[in-house]
Amino acid sequence: MARKKYDLIVFDWDGTLMDSTATIVKSIQHAARDLGLPVPKDDAAAHVIGLGLQEAMRAVMPDIDPALYPKMVERYRYHFLTKDHELELFAGVREMLEELAASAYFLAVATGKSRVGLNRALNGVGLLGTFHATRCADETFSKPHPAMLHELTRELGQDLRRTVMIGDTTHDLLMASNAGAHGIAVQYGAHPVDQLHSCDHVYSAKTVAELHNWLAENA
Repeated sequence: MARKKYDLIVFDWDGTLMDSTATIVKSIQHAARDLGLPVPKDDAAAHVIGLGLQEAMRAVMPDIDPALYPKMVERYRYHFLTKDHELELFAGVREMLEELAASAYFLAVATGKSRVGLNRALNGVGLLGTFHATRCADETFSKPHPAMLHELTRELGQDLRRTVMIGDTTHDLLMASNAGAHGIAVQYGAHPVDQLHSCDHVYSAKTVAELHNWLAENA
């Protein structure tokens, strides 16, 4: 039976599949504190989630000495790695992915994480074999550049017009728009709902359960 709309479903990782927003925010703040720098507020630190790590540090602390960005990255990684083994998928994510896989969708991840970081996270929650392809920020252009989606669709032989990108940030939705794909917003992650709704999207889910139900009925 033909699909309703999509053949390829691409997920962001942090804040969309994994409940990691608070840990990322705290790790950015701890890194700044370690270096004696002004500590970003919660909303400012959350806003850069989804970007590549270098881009995130430049965006959240644009006025510091550029020589400090590598040190910020190093301290961020130190703090995040002390907590990442405690992180879990949002409730309902595993069941949603299992159902989509059983329905023979192509599944992918496009994330601001590094390759090492994503592989560690996938292994930690037992999802290494779930996705047909993944792209990370240290392998190509960072969101909202469309490169991740262009590369994923080429690798998997899919049509961008039948591809949907699901994410919790405007970076995800803008990437989808820039690539010519569709976007779905999830409201339980890093960016406020009003910012998400300022971007093109075909649906906005308040919870994983709402997302799962919408995909089952419409994708």
